[in-house]
Amino acid sequence: MTASAAQVWQWLEEVSDPEIPVISVVDLGIVRKVELADDGECVVTITPTYSGCPAMLTIAEEVEAVLQRHGVERVRLATQLSPAWTTDWMSAAGKQKLKGYGIAPPAHQVIDISRLTRRAAQEPQVECPHCGSHKTRMSSQFGSTSCKSLYRCDDCLEPFDYFKCH
Repeated sequence: MTASAAQVWQWLEEVSDPEIPVISVVDLGIVRKVELADDGECVVTITPTYSGCPAMLTIAEEVEAVLQRHGVERVRLATQLSPAWTTDWMSAAGKQKLKGYGIAPPAHQVIDISRLTRRAAQEPQVECPHCGSHKTRMSSQFGSTSCKSLYRCDDCLEPFDYFKCH
């Protein structure tokens, strides 16, 4: 089967992150590149959210399975570690999906020069995904997964995960 790179990107939207099933690996920014070789091989380049991420094996298997279901017979995954993954690679749609799922998306970009004028120790202003309040505080640096912190809203009193910027 002959597919276009745009079609492969669309099919990859079907692959959900195993830890946050509401967001695709494309929206998360894990899929970095799709290349179609003349010999019919489809090469998908992925970057883990952090080295040793336990979800990467499942993601790799799902990428292959989805593409093969759509008729792509030869799939090769390439892992790219540099540059390291950053939350800046998340799509705006992905951040909205996180919020709708009850996880506060990253509050700022990792590469954000406006932060140079603020105190380095200042916590980000995190919006509650439940009520929209900015009266929130971190309860624990570590949330349900290592890429999230646990926060609590002082207005609606609900706890929630915050997807850390990195």
